[in-house]
Amino acid sequence: MSAPKQIFKVTIDNITIDVEQGTTVLQAARKIGGDVAPPTMCYYSKLQGSGGKCRTCLVEIAEGSKADPRPMPKLMASCKTNVMDGMVVKNITSQKVIDARNGVVEFLLLNHPLDCPVCDQAGECDLQDLSYNHGKDGTRYEFERRTFEKEDIGPHIQLHMTRCILCYRCTYVADQLTNQRVHGILDRGDHSEISTYISKAIDNDFSGNMIDVCPVGALTDKTFRFKNRVWFTKSLNAHRNCDKCCGQVTLWQRGNEVLRVTARKDEWNEVQNVDGKPGWICNDCRFEKKKTSDWVIEGETVINRHSVMAQGKYPGLIKPKETIADVMSGRQPKLLMDIHDVSDVNEPHIDLSLIQGAATSKTFDKDSKQPT
Repeated sequence: MSAPKQIFKVTIDNITIDVEQGTTVLQAARKIGGDVAPPTMCYYSKLQGSGGKCRTCLVEIAEGSKADPRPMPKLMASCKTNVMDGMVVKNITSQKVIDARNGVVEFLLLNHPLDCPVCDQAGECDLQDLSYNHGKDGTRYEFERRTFEKEDIGPHIQLHMTRCILCYRCTYVADQLTNQRVHGILDRGDHSEISTYISKAIDNDFSGNMIDVCPVGALTDKTFRFKNRVWFTKSLNAHRNCDKCCGQVTLWQRGNEVLRVTARKDEWNEVQNVDGKPGWICNDCRFEKKKTSDWVIEGETVINRHSVMAQGKYPGLIKPKETIADVMSGRQPKLLMDIHDVSDVNEPHIDLSLIQGAATSKTFDKDSKQPT
């Protein structure tokens, strides 16, 4: 019998947790959840070998371990760095990390087109979320951006290489789910692109999972393109008996019409586990079963992310765990916004959130009665 793994204590953004030996910093941060977990664009826990390419999950190791408390001299990729006992990590509490992440996002957006108004990935795009938090309102890039022709790499999948950020997730899917990988990275440097061998179509039962793992709009479902915006659709959990895959999916409907079928996602936008295994779905379930009668409907999908898809749609919305108070060592975030000592406008005894409608000058009239 193998010896039990050691338990290490690691502190991330002033929050200390216990994790097993061999856990990466990113996995430890995800156990805490919330903003403490670094963003990822190439790492995918269900795909072996992924990570270490996009650099968006960089963190500062302020103390290496209890035995050697010296800080690491440079920022480390949290998806490839294992924790040590007594390690102290800074993510959102480090200005170095924030500056580095802003720079990484700027590089990712150098050649990325402003396609959000017409891109089918808009509303569920990891790069869109990342650029909202760390992007700039302008660009310093003055050269011509690289562009590629759209390419059909299968009967149901279109590759728009101009949007690709070379995260390699789709190549890992083809390597690990099938024995017929016919696509990969061609050329080098800024000429690198994902393509198939001599324009050969990708045709296997699980090729559609490349769409689910793509963090941007580079790989899109041709059966769904331009049909609807995801925030106008209603997502339902459903299942069917399938002899090829787990058969557990998410249906995206507009009225009674099924517009697309995808694998179920977890809070990190990764495919959920089913019976201890990743819940990849086959192409028959994804592309061929587009009728409600083909499925057993379980109920509405619970969206547990801050997303446009969750706005006013889902009862009992589960919000992500708030960790800011723990990061600030118990201090409430509202203390950081207390402007009453320096402002002559607001009155400390007036709670603006209780006012019906917008605040006006009458709100601060001492003779008027306002909610407190």
